[in-house]
Amino acid sequence: MSRVRISEIFYSLQGESSSIGKPTLFVRLTGCPLRCVWCDTEYAFSGGQYWQMDDLVEKIESYQPQNICVTGGEPLAQMEPCLELMTKLCDKKYSLSIETSGSIDIERVDKRVCIVMDLKAPDSGEMSKNRFANIEHLKPTDEVKFVIQSRKDYEWAKMQMVQYDLAAKTNVLISPCFGDINERELAEWIIKDNLPVRFQIQMHKILWNDAQGH
Repeated sequence: MSRVRISEIFYSLQGESSSIGKPTLFVRLTGCPLRCVWCDTEYAFSGGQYWQMDDLVEKIESYQPQNICVTGGEPLAQMEPCLELMTKLCDKKYSLSIETSGSIDIERVDKRVCIVMDLKAPDSGEMSKNRFANIEHLKPTDEVKFVIQSRKDYEWAKMQMVQYDLAAKTNVLISPCFGDINERELAEWIIKDNLPVRFQIQMHKILWNDAQGH
């Protein structure tokens, strides 16, 4: 029987993505091959607890969740158990999303899952890890997110949107790096450029005083 290493499971409000504000069960898998300079979940890089797959699904069901988000770390770093878990949850008709860095191939992710893929801008320190081939596997219902720490990051994100015609393929999100850039200034850049994106602020960090893990 397969096992998956879990950092934490908790019920909260989705703090970002197009599902912001929705009650959501977060299933955070342990491990990540990236080390973004602004990462707020470094505690998920290691540790955690191994779960038998059926026991984990039973635990998830006990919350009677409205929505489920599989996250990390980088959940696809545990590729096979992560794929199996998501398919099992989809078979049970849950509304399911996955938050992924985009550094690992997403082609085999169950098509019923909403993929929220984070393309790493220059100031993340991990831009070289972007797997741009993933873009061709995105569905119109999926999302690409850019975390912006500087004007340089913003201009880079605009270039990727044009080069890969992202707004025509999927939903595009732009999020300020919490505490590192003026949110209003970023919003005004977007308005001035009339970008076809959704601007978002990490709601959980406002509600829970910059608490990690929401």
